[in-house]
Amino acid sequence: MLRVATNLYAYRELMITLAWKNIALRYKQAYLGIAWAILKPVTLMLIFTLVKSFVGIESGDIPYPILVFAALMPWTFFQESASDGVNSVVSNTALIKKIYFPREIFPITAVLTKLVELGINFIILAGLMVWYGMMPSAHVLWVPIILAYTMLAALTIAFVGAAINVYFRDMGQALPVLLSLLMYASPVIYPLQLVKDKLLTQQAAGEWSNMLYTLYTINPLAGIIDAFQNVVLRSQPPDLTAMIPGAIMISILLPLSYLYFKRAEAYFADVI
Repeated sequence: MLRVATNLYAYRELMITLAWKNIALRYKQAYLGIAWAILKPVTLMLIFTLVKSFVGIESGDIPYPILVFAALMPWTFFQESASDGVNSVVSNTALIKKIYFPREIFPITAVLTKLVELGINFIILAGLMVWYGMMPSAHVLWVPIILAYTMLAALTIAFVGAAINVYFRDMGQALPVLLSLLMYASPVIYPLQLVKDKLLTQQAAGEWSNMLYTLYTINPLAGIIDAFQNVVLRSQPPDLTAMIPGAIMISILLPLSYLYFKRAEAYFADVI
């Protein structure tokens, strides 16, 4: 881990250059420019709010529009970071063939670049909180830790996906579809409390209820989204019991994903 950090620090200027290139290419000749960064979460918030008016999803004391927007922020950050990370190696073919440097810089830079768009969404979230008369508490100090955890979850997919994508380009096309499906297994449209009430309180699945809830929270986004909503909107600390299963999975899979990436790295220039 120390060696990885040392390499990243040594190539920090390259990472800054690549991050700037990613931002410039994404919005070059786009009439709406950076506004595209907020169009997706805002549009989804409006759609889900409309759906909620028909389905009747319980949101507690928090207005549903801001609750779902707070869920979409870490979700969109994770989804787009992972997707861009998977495509980051094949999109820099020319650079890979010219000089050598640690290739993990590409997925990491792809994830870091998305912090710019996340920052813009924080401004919108602040505006919504003012509109609804909500004030953050001291628990908001948990936000950097939650975002760091989200980045690690995205890198877990980005490392292994980027390596596979060099050999099988279908990975870059399939991942956004798979992640879109994963959104419905995450508490984005509905709060985690509904799942907890059904499985842990009402024991809706009988003797399987506790196990199903644990399986649900193995998805790291379940704990991440609920924790983000808790610390920003509910003035509560993160629910660690909801975060631990996913954190254990990430602590196991992230090193394996990175090792697979490093093993495949030696052949990138030949295959790509």
